[in-house]
Amino acid sequence: MATVSVNVPGAPYDVHVEGGLLDRAGKRLRSLIQTPRAAVVTDARVAPLYLEPLRRSLAAAGIEVFAVVIPAGEGHKTLATIELIYDRLLAERIDRATPVLALGGGVVGDVAGFAAATVLRGVAFIQVPTTLLAMVDASVGGKTGVNHPRGKNLIGAFHQPRAVFIDPNALATLPSHELRNGLAECIKHELIRDAEGFARLEQNIDRALALDAEYLAELIAHNVAIKARVVEADPLERGERAHLNFGHTFAHAIERLSNYDIAHGRAVGLGIVAASILSTRLGMLQGGELERIRSLLARADLPTSGTQMSPFDLLDAMKGDKKVRSGRLRFVVLDGVGRAVLRDDIPEELVRESLHAIE
Repeated sequence: MATVSVNVPGAPYDVHVEGGLLDRAGKRLRSLIQTPRAAVVTDARVAPLYLEPLRRSLAAAGIEVFAVVIPAGEGHKTLATIELIYDRLLAERIDRATPVLALGGGVVGDVAGFAAATVLRGVAFIQVPTTLLAMVDASVGGKTGVNHPRGKNLIGAFHQPRAVFIDPNALATLPSHELRNGLAECIKHELIRDAEGFARLEQNIDRALALDAEYLAELIAHNVAIKARVVEADPLERGERAHLNFGHTFAHAIERLSNYDIAHGRAVGLGIVAASILSTRLGMLQGGELERIRSLLARADLPTSGTQMSPFDLLDAMKGDKKVRSGRLRFVVLDGVGRAVLRDDIPEELVRESLHAIE
């Protein structure tokens, strides 16, 4: 078992990574809460796989569970889904001691977390991610929220979890395209913080794709540790934490213009390439490094081009991103593999050229 501590001021918590942890979640949760009841928010895809194992684990620890099953998919990351969760939580007469567990991928974590942050002005929240993307990214850092027609994640709140329980065994049932979505975030983490880690991932990407349990547990813990250190330094994303958005300003625009038909991980892959091309054209990233990035994404079966979207439309969509400051788009660019820099002085023409390169 690996445990990564996230020392956010005023709200520290531990991320536990252990094979079979779903079967032992009840015992761990019992030590964190002072009530015999808990709500589990999950979706229609995950519920048939993992709701009953989690319910049995909690029942064995004396915790009664009621479940809120929401529709699956990014298209349901909306205020309407939050209303559905509120209705069930309030009908069950929860109180401020009742924790909300998010069982599922990033969408489940985001909506369950936002509901927990706002119902009764805030209740405890535990992440139980079941996708690689949620394990290495969405489950850590306390970002919660929903999408709006004008953009992704424009409505939300920071609400740190009380704990995160990661069972890598859950990845055995993960569709291959979802595994690749998570690998996009792993690649991003290495690019912004760890040149040696990027090289190790180049050497071991085939082990990840083959669902090598030992390697995946190591990869998850390593990526959680990267994100934890960034979150600790900047819990509310006022500076350094924005580095985690490498490729995401591009990716969110791609997702929005595709009406979320392009999955987050694939959009991030495209966004990473666009941001890396931009970094190269700024003279900050070397051509050989750009090719390494493209190669690793391709080996992970992530796209490196082919948006079939107008650079002008994408740039317009990007201007509605929540990361805009005083009318200026902010971009995370690379000053070499493993070193991220935040810039708000990049000419639009260079951005359009980078978008054209992935068209």
